[in-house]
Amino acid sequence: MEKVIVGIDVSKDRLDVAVRPSGEAFVVARNAAGLEELVTRLAGLGAHLIALEATGGFETVVAASLGAAALPVVVVNPAQIRAFAKALGKRAKTDPIDAAVIAHFAEATTPEPRPLPDEATQLLADLVARRRQIIAMIGAERQREKRATARSLKKSIARLIKALEKELTSVDTDIDEAMRASPAWREKEDLLASVPGVGPVIARSLIAELPELGQLTRKQIAALAGLAPWTRQSGQWRGKSFIGGGRTAVRTALFQGAMVACRHNPVLKSFFHHLTTAGKPKMVALIAVARKLLIILNAILRDQKPWQTA
Repeated sequence: MEKVIVGIDVSKDRLDVAVRPSGEAFVVARNAAGLEELVTRLAGLGAHLIALEATGGFETVVAASLGAAALPVVVVNPAQIRAFAKALGKRAKTDPIDAAVIAHFAEATTPEPRPLPDEATQLLADLVARRRQIIAMIGAERQREKRATARSLKKSIARLIKALEKELTSVDTDIDEAMRASPAWREKEDLLASVPGVGPVIARSLIAELPELGQLTRKQIAALAGLAPWTRQSGQWRGKSFIGGGRTAVRTALFQGAMVACRHNPVLKSFFHHLTTAGKPKMVALIAVARKLLIILNAILRDQKPWQTA
């Protein structure tokens, strides 16, 4: 009997699903009802492997729902999928094609699913169930809000919706933390922490706050983190260069990593020494080290290869 392999292309509002070798394809919404339908249908197929792309965090709740149902899920690097699609001669960017390519990639490479321990599976199941309940409550309150006529009732409903949305954010955070502490996400953390200067706390901060890491160019990722320098100028006058904008939490984590790396990472220590010897102020040199560290981490996740000393 042939093994059933499933590929899922995740977007903000929908999930495109392709099944091999049958060629079956279907779409579900990326919401509570859609995830419940997805789990039910895939459980009925007896899938040997379910693969989905890491897509900026949208995949987290999907993987959590599948993992909580004890289904064999694996999250794969989108750069590998693009390279595989190019090798197959598929260059069209359409969701159904992507889902089929993901399934084909999983069938050809057989990435190993990393099952969650029983207690983690139960925790995820409870969190996913709670998330579904909160979404249902928000939907019910919104319906009541449409029917309410009294101003006091509308205010009461609005307060409750705000509280439920806050609780939904909290549950989503709990799901993220549970998944990123699980074997399914630990591979990404291990890759980042292979770089001297980057420990588990910094690695998890980057995974949580910069899900695009490994998917963008060096210039794009530096700009996203607020580490791309810009210069004040007007006409012929040209001022000093500055950094700014971007994600403060990411920049803070990278500065912490850079300070450690200046002492313990041979490559970045040498880079920092070269800049300060050339007359660069220490803070300017530290910013440059943080930017170089980010570029290194971006390349490591892109290539799926741990740190290697030359």
